[in-house]
This record gives sequence, structure tokens and C-alpha cells, in this order.
Amino acid sequence: MLSSEDSSWDASTGGSAWEAPQSLFGPRYAGPTVQRLVLGGHLRRLREEAGITTEHAADAIRGSHSKISRMEHGRVGFKERDIADLLTLYGVTAGEEREVLLKLAREANTPGWWQGYSDTLPHWVEPYFGLEAAASFIRSFELQFVPGLLQTEGYARAIMQLGNALTEDDIDRRVEARLSRQQILNRETPPRLWAVIDEGALCRIIGGKTVMREQVRHLIDMSEHPAVTLQVLPFRVGPHPAMGGPFTILRFAEPDLRDAVYIEQLTSALYLDKPTDVDSYLEVMEQICLQAEPAAKTAQFLNGVLDSL
Repeated sequence: MLSSEDSSWDASTGGSAWEAPQSLFGPRYAGPTVQRLVLGGHLRRLREEAGITTEHAADAIRGSHSKISRMEHGRVGFKERDIADLLTLYGVTAGEEREVLLKLAREANTPGWWQGYSDTLPHWVEPYFGLEAAASFIRSFELQFVPGLLQTEGYARAIMQLGNALTEDDIDRRVEARLSRQQILNRETPPRLWAVIDEGALCRIIGGKTVMREQVRHLIDMSEHPAVTLQVLPFRVGPHPAMGGPFTILRFAEPDLRDAVYIEQLTSALYLDKPTDVDSYLEVMEQICLQAEPAAKTAQFLNGVLDSL
């Protein structure tokens, strides 16, 4: 199972000492999502350390209490002038910290790659793309489908055609966006992906037998990927604690980002980051990992599925 390092999902920010955000010095995989969250977290900590209320901070940028709240939670873009004024108010008037945070504010307004698909993608998935791209560890459970990061083009296309009144162009672009997400696994330092797939997702033929065989072969190949741990939860275990539906847990190397749970629904998505919520989902994930076939037997199990198709 998890090593002692992997199993420590600590949401601590590491104290109040200044440390330049790691995202400034590495590749910009995540677009604006994570930059906004990181900068918002720094602004909130600086304001609290200075003993300044949100109302006082809002006056400094000619805004409102709600605007400060949205900024500190990374839910809006940033004007560099506003950030400069807030840093001055908080006593950060010069030096590396100020320059780094102003640079982060500029990065936070840089469009992510997925925004080129914003006219065809559901609006609620765009934040997830940024979080997924920035994650250092992704743990996913799927009940009905193969996880998006492990789907073939044909399988993804067949899913896009299910129950959606989409044009062929929209389907093409959504498939292209899904395949673009998978590029995170081809990085020099990819995130670790640990996925558990219910056996039902492998038995339900999507896109026809040819598409499904290709998908299962791809899963066999990906089970050998050094950054991927893949398990199958077989029918024989009976009822299990994740029968309520699929979910994904995201962990970040950036100390200012708390772990998050993503739950996609039919017309919306939930993003949970309260430690109690994350811990509940993590406990369920640990239980189904114990119930699932060991990762060392995944290829053997999938070859059995392939023989049955």
C-alpha cells in the first residue's frame, strides 16, 4: 500500500516563514488555476499576520469584502495594481517576496490550454483541468467508465456520444481536450496516478468490441507505466464503500494547496477541500484498494477480460 511518505496527506502550509511558491520556478502546466489559489493563500496569510480585516483590505483596493474573499480563495483573476496595493498595506513593500508575488499575479491571468475549448466544455470542469495538471498525486475510483487519463481516443469518443446532443465538431474537440489532459503522464516528472476501476466498467462494452479491446489493451500497457498504479475491484468482493459513485482525490506538492476531492455529476461538479471531507474519501479509497486485486495482478486480470471480449 502507501509508503509512509505517500500516506501523509497533510494539509499544513508549513508555517508563516516566507518561501517562494514552487510553481514560479517549474513548468507552467496548470495554467491560472493553481497560481490563483497559491497567490490567494499568500494574501490571506499576510492579511491575517498583519491583523487587517477584510473590510480594511477592501478599502485599499476600492473593492468590497466579497471581492477580498474571492481573491483569497482564488476564484477570480487579479489586477496587478490591486495586488501591489494589498502588499503595501500588509507591509510587504520591497524585496523578493513582493516581486515573486507580483510575478505570480501576472501568471494567474495567463489562460490555461483548456480555455481554447471553453466554448464546448462544461464550465465546471475547467478548474479541474488546472488542479489535475498541478497535482503530484492523483487517486481515482471509477464505477462505470475507464478513468479519463487512461482512455483511448475511440473509447473517449464513444463516451462523448452517449446521451449528448453534441455536433461532430464538439465531439472532436472534447475528445482532443481529453487526450491533451493525458499529456501530464508523459512529463519528465509526471504525477503519480493510482486508479481503481470497478469490474463493471470493464464488462460494459462501450463503442463496440473493437473499441473495447483496444481500451483494455491500453490499460494493460498503462499498468506498466512507472507513474501508474492500476487496480481492479472485482465483482466477487460484493458491496463496497465506494458504491455511491466515482471520485478523485488530488494531492499537491505546493504547500499552500490543500488536498481536494473532485466529484463530477451530470450537470455540475463538487470540489471538496475541507480536511474532514478529504479524510472521509481517503478512508474509502484505502478500503477499496485493500479489497481490489493487487496491482501486480492487474495485467493478468485484464488479459482475462480481453479473452472474454
